Amino acid sequence: MTIRFAVRGEFIQLDQLLKATGLCESGGAAHAAIAEGRVKVDGAVDTRKRAKLRPGQAVQFAGEVVEIAAE
Repeated sequence: MTIRFAVRGEFIQLDQLLKATGLCESGGAAHAAIAEGRVKVDGAVDTRKRAKLRPGQAVQFAGEVVEIAAE
């Protein structure tokens, strides 16, 4: 399933995106998932908790795809 997420401003951090979309219950859960290499950004594993994501990028996690769009 694909989720479209509109970003206010220039970017959103990866851990914040996982919380905001409801894919992770808390910041701690998001940090753990990222550190374990279970999150992909634009098809590649990304272990940076505070990676800055901008419109046009896509995140894959737990069988979901989040497409980041401009607000």
